[in-house]
Amino acid sequence: MDTPKSKKIELIIPAYRMHTQSFMNVLEGISEEDALKRIENKTNHIIWMAGNFVNMRYGLGGVLGLQTEDPYNDLFFQGKALNESSQYPSLAELQKSFHEISPKVYQKLLEVTDEELDEIFEIGMNIPFVKETKLTFVGMCLGREDYLCGQIGLMRRILNYPGMKYEMNENISY
Repeated sequence: MDTPKSKKIELIIPAYRMHTQSFMNVLEGISEEDALKRIENKTNHIIWMAGNFVNMRYGLGGVLGLQTEDPYNDLFFQGKALNESSQYPSLAELQKSFHEISPKVYQKLLEVTDEELDEIFEIGMNIPFVKETKLTFVGMCLGREDYLCGQIGLMRRILNYPGMKYEMNENISY
């Protein structure tokens, strides 16, 4: 396993890599047609969920100093509500973006220092027991990724796909 500069980030590294694997696994075999289906017009579709997941990776990269922007930021930034009249990217396009940004964010996670993680990063949550730092934001991003994978996993079953597998591709090192 890669060794991060920050001791505070050591728990994040395996979780980040597991989320990479989970994202790939949860989308495995989903058709582009099914990825746009909603349940009783009440749920987001898988495209929106996957797009929000990828957007979280771009957001995390930005907080860690990457100078790159999500090409679909206008559709997904801060969990922007699904808009039925918008043209969403395909799953293939989102997966391409995911594989472009994820290794860059992983490298930044390895390079970030404790001092950088302790920097104030105001999220606007206004919760007295949550100190808004870059480290807090990293944790919030991972929590959001967990949530989105769970939502996509549920949609898999509703759309009659088999449950997500937990196989690991050891060639993916981010």
